[in-house]
Amino acid sequence: MVVMDEDLNFLGLIDDDEIDLADAALTLAALDHPGIDLAPYHELLDEMSARLEAVGGRADNAVDRADALAVVLAGEFGLAGDTMTYDHPDNADLVRVLDRRRGLPVSLSIIWVTLARRLGWDAEVLDVPGHVLVLVGEEADPVIVDPFGGGVHVDGARIQALVRAFGEDRSDPAVTHIAAMPEKAVLVRLLQNQASRAEQAGRGRRALELYTRMTVMAPATVHAWWQRARLELVDGDVKAARASLGSILEVTRDPGVRQRAAETLEALPSG
Repeated sequence: MVVMDEDLNFLGLIDDDEIDLADAALTLAALDHPGIDLAPYHELLDEMSARLEAVGGRADNAVDRADALAVVLAGEFGLAGDTMTYDHPDNADLVRVLDRRRGLPVSLSIIWVTLARRLGWDAEVLDVPGHVLVLVGEEADPVIVDPFGGGVHVDGARIQALVRAFGEDRSDPAVTHIAAMPEKAVLVRLLQNQASRAEQAGRGRRALELYTRMTVMAPATVHAWWQRARLELVDGDVKAARASLGSILEVTRDPGVRQRAAETLEALPSG
């Protein structure tokens, strides 16, 4: 299977509940590996799924299922957080993550959640300040784990520490600061990691390419349209920036955002 731009367009047209996170992340990664055959990567995910079924197929509670994920993915297949070269772009490229068995919290969480769901288990990617975790199980009795840390269970004290590390201290961070991320938001987070690192490295056009992918795949993502417009202006493409700002007016009803976009459009030269 060779990925084309049409596959990216297709992701933008389907609903979240139709998305297999790992398949979609491989589709995005393949755009940076022209001509790559994704079949071996899908076969590897199938192999992981088969091992998970063998090890944890009989597990009937969240703790045992979370532990089976850790045994198979972290233990047998060696998936781990890249603590040595954390900011390397490979860590947000699922092709390279599967090659190296190293990744960022979000890329590893994509694999964990995808394989859990393939066994019919409830699993969600969780957005935590400065981090990404995985919830396994239903709301009544879930387990939160950290794929970047090998699947270690995360308790309330650890979550509160994460919240405090990012400048907030609330009495119930587990309720006020943790949210399950929709599938497209997870994929945007993956691309955002690449885009911010590209811009930090002085690769503005690479960042623009990534923000453009975000807007194609998740056109309701206002932040991506803002960043795309900003970088189009840096690139001197006023016409493209005007189109991106116009898209913001189409996808949001937020009055403050709409006013800002309209004022920015008004300030741009015509043409």
